Amino acid sequence: MPQSADTTDPQAPGDIGLRTALSADDARHERVDVHHHYTAPEWVRWAEKNGFADRASLPPWSRWDEAAALDLMDLTGTRTSILTVAMLGRFQDAATRKESTRVALDAVGDLTVRHSGRFAFFTPVFLDDAELSRWSVSHGMDQLGAVGVSARTSTGGTFLGDPKLDPIMAELDERAAVISTHPMQVNTSGAPEGVPPFVCDFLMDTTYAALSLIMNGTLDRFPRLTFILPHGGGYLPYIASRIEVFGRQLVPAVDPGRVRDYLHRFYYDTAAPMSPSATPTLLAAAGSSRILYGTDWPPTAAQVVADVTTPALDADPALGDRERGEINRGNALRLLPVLASA
Repeated sequence: MPQSADTTDPQAPGDIGLRTALSADDARHERVDVHHHYTAPEWVRWAEKNGFADRASLPPWSRWDEAAALDLMDLTGTRTSILTVAMLGRFQDAATRKESTRVALDAVGDLTVRHSGRFAFFTPVFLDDAELSRWSVSHGMDQLGAVGVSARTSTGGTFLGDPKLDPIMAELDERAAVISTHPMQVNTSGAPEGVPPFVCDFLMDTTYAALSLIMNGTLDRFPRLTFILPHGGGYLPYIASRIEVFGRQLVPAVDPGRVRDYLHRFYYDTAAPMSPSATPTLLAAAGSSRILYGTDWPPTAAQVVADVTTPALDADPALGDRERGEINRGNALRLLPVLASA
């Protein structure tokens, strides 16, 4: 099962004053959230019916609720949430895995029709299953209107830049796909007891994935791809200069110029959270035009999103009104212009 940060009921948005702080002419009421986890209730019912899951044993963040999602979006001034479609568990049987994906995708497709403009979604690709990935991309993007794809930063020790993934990347490059990335089941060996994986290991997995893309020149070979790195890019912005200095000791070796180039080709979401210590580093590494608003709800509890992370972004002393406008909405519309007409 995926490892999650959630320790709070995801359906409790919290009772704070942020809603009243958002005036009709405030740019914050049109945010685009690029980091929203969606476990379809229809998928949970399917999994229970077929004996693949027990609702009571699923993590709290999998209890996605439509009304709670819209309430939190209204509370934080979020116009559109782009959903990453979750399916818990690992199915060995190919037909079952495809049916699991179909149930989840059809559910999110129906949701986006019911709430046009409020929800969009990324269709999943699977690093260990090229055939299912092709089907998911075709069904999700061509038939249901997905705005991009989602992928794990790694699966079974294979990271996003691995050349064995080139056939998938080539097909996505033909579509000029936006690829939203996220760590899930990661290697936690060596971690101190009592430190959940989302505290450090998720960030390291994202950093390794970014390094894999840089080392293997993925964006040079597939220049129409765009990757969104979650949680502010993990540790990448902080250690960027270290990679430049020691890049030639990597295998394959990396020229400092490629490191700087890729830093400005990735996008980064704010589900880190942003802070007076973290924001300047990300801005120095990538610039405000590459940062996207992200909540990481519901693994990050609604009260944290509403009380802590979103207000922290709004009050961040490193950002001016122009930068905040780019992060909240402008950058997402430039990256995914289809959202502007939703």
